[in-house]
Amino acid sequence: MTPTPTAPQRPLRNADFATLLEALEFAAQGPTGLNLYSLRGELVRAWPYAEVASEAEALARSMLAAGLEPGDRVALIAETNDEFIRAFFACQYAGLIPAPLPLPAPLGGREAYVEQIGRMAASAEAAALFGPAALSEWVRDAGRAAGVRLDLNLADLPEGAGRELPRVAPDDPCYLQFSSGSTRFPTGVLVTHRALMANAFASTSHGLAVRPQDRTVSWLPLYHDMGLVGFLLSPLCRQMSQDLLPTGAFVRRPLLWLDLMSRNRATITYSPTFGYELCARRAETADISHLDLSCWRVAGLGGDMVRAGPLEMFAERFAPVGFDPKAFVASYGMAEATLGLTMAPLGRGLTIETLDVDRLERDGVAAHGGRADRQRAFVRCGPIFPDHQLEVRDETGAVLPDWRVGRAFARGPSLMRGYFRNPEASAAVLSDDGWLDTGDLGFMADGEFTPTGRAKDLILLNGRNVWPQDLEWTAEQELAGLRSGDVAAFAVDGEAEEKLVILVQCRSSDPEVRRKLAEDVAALLRARHSVDPQVHLVGAHALPQTSSGKLSRSKARALFLAGAFNAVAV
Repeated sequence: MTPTPTAPQRPLRNADFATLLEALEFAAQGPTGLNLYSLRGELVRAWPYAEVASEAEALARSMLAAGLEPGDRVALIAETNDEFIRAFFACQYAGLIPAPLPLPAPLGGREAYVEQIGRMAASAEAAALFGPAALSEWVRDAGRAAGVRLDLNLADLPEGAGRELPRVAPDDPCYLQFSSGSTRFPTGVLVTHRALMANAFASTSHGLAVRPQDRTVSWLPLYHDMGLVGFLLSPLCRQMSQDLLPTGAFVRRPLLWLDLMSRNRATITYSPTFGYELCARRAETADISHLDLSCWRVAGLGGDMVRAGPLEMFAERFAPVGFDPKAFVASYGMAEATLGLTMAPLGRGLTIETLDVDRLERDGVAAHGGRADRQRAFVRCGPIFPDHQLEVRDETGAVLPDWRVGRAFARGPSLMRGYFRNPEASAAVLSDDGWLDTGDLGFMADGEFTPTGRAKDLILLNGRNVWPQDLEWTAEQELAGLRSGDVAAFAVDGEAEEKLVILVQCRSSDPEVRRKLAEDVAALLRARHSVDPQVHLVGAHALPQTSSGKLSRSKARALFLAGAFNAVAV
């Protein structure tokens, strides 16, 4: 078996389609397609877009024959396989609205997963819930809890030959995307075909400047916007061949990602910072001499705050096998904007602003200089996409000048119209004239946006605005044995003022090692940030993450207050 070819062998269209179905049917006229790999990195299916379209159309007729109706929501467990992808596109043909849902967490149990999936399916008011055969009992329990009316597996749907399919219009819903932090009270972003195509056009034509010889590789989960839109839908809209690796394969063997890039001469891939960091750490002991990364022109960054240190380590490790640090492309976006809003210029690499933390905390000014131990590196994420707008505003709503930190607001054709069946949540973030309050902090400079953190995570200590990222990154970067995601910082109510709590994942059971780690964290943060923290050690993998792999401080705080960690202050 050989992968689908890279070159489309005909002129590309620039994602200028009215609907996703139109994009799929155009791509189906060429030889490119999807290539699905196993947990061991072996090709299990080379799937031309023509076959994707014909199989999805047949399944769409079966879905309608089973009693689903256009407009119904269909919850789909988003495993990286042909079953999920076929079902997702079948929903498009049938006029149904797919809602991709996550797979079970590696260390999670059945009860918690069934509850989570049931809650998300209920929030989507799903008429059906489909998932992998290996999870059929779990999926059925979750579906019953959510009250879905169709209780069948995909394989058991009736024959639907001859069933008439509806026409899909640009303003029809395309899919329902749950945002990263919405686990307790799920909030779905309803994305229309028009919004999807606007984002796909902006990202592939202006941001990535896609060429005929481009090919993508991804291990990102398909229930997250960066995996679904960035590496299933957008490349399809430019008729690119795609190599899809299960997320579990990357978790077990991170270097499979780069091996696939090398083998298939891929040019475009994306990851949060931690993905690059994990590869760099594995390369400390692994043999990478067989890799050839010279074709890699876009090493995209998104899904979390871009961290310069781990990326510099990655570039150094993989320079001998052809990686060019100028391939790094920092981006900024969110599910509420379909995916991306900004993208740094191609071929530039990282543009790092080293800023005075004291000026940031005290004055809200992004100023260079300051004490060496009170500086912090931020990465520029580029200009806003064409036909979109981004403003940084103060607390009164006034637009701030360059180098002033404020709250980011965005507007444009990629943005959602609102959260699904949640007008209250929609009104809280969307203005009548279409501006979205992103909830993110950052500043503009030279027409480019640099995010600095989340407004809701800010910690107020003695009149200072302290960013938890500063505290976490200081500990993770300077203390041996700590890795990205090992530290969570947040505030809890005290008798007179907020108290600072630091949770630290510790992999050792040695009492002396644990005591020293906690004392070192506290001493370092006192010296560097003039804070007096309560440091609590928790177990390895104890800190909660969002669906994109980011630390969830709000959930960590809630678990801490509920006593879930059983952590003892040191």
